[in-house]
Amino acid sequence: MHRHLSRLSVAIALTADQTPVVEAWGRKLAGVLQGGGRLLACGNGGSAAEAQHLTAELVGRFRAERRPFAAIPLHADTSSMTAIANDFGAEEVYARQVWAHGREGDVLICLSTSGSSANVLAAARAAGERGLTTWAMTGRAPNPLAAISDEVVAVPEDDTCTVQEVHLAMIHMLCDSIEEACA
Repeated sequence: MHRHLSRLSVAIALTADQTPVVEAWGRKLAGVLQGGGRLLACGNGGSAAEAQHLTAELVGRFRAERRPFAAIPLHADTSSMTAIANDFGAEEVYARQVWAHGREGDVLICLSTSGSSANVLAAARAAGERGLTTWAMTGRAPNPLAAISDEVVAVPEDDTCTVQEVHLAMIHMLCDSIEEACA
């Protein structure tokens, strides 16, 4: 087996015990979304792509035909991102959007392989102040994001691409759990 697949297999096996957390998130998020709430998602680089993948599955569909849900990838509004970065600094690009779009009872999901991205940490802090539930998908814990989030699923791996691949599997588990709860 190629070393990449071997590393991924080990990381998945070590993370499997966190499946109940992801399934519980799906049930909770299904209630939030069906009740008119929204999901905000953020991350940087590959984690931003995964945040957008998650929101696309919810606005479109994962497997089941259902109504679209309100899910916003915070990095996708490039005009807001660049204006906020220019006027307030890169650390504030997600936090200001959490203040603008988030409502009490909504959910923010933060993806960060390191758990230490300044702009993701600022978003998590803003979500807490705004009354959102904050969930984090990170790499190895402990890390700063895990410490300030309401709940965390941490992949016990240091290799960035392996962490991102496990996060994608968890995102699909989350979507599956949401659709199961909505059925």
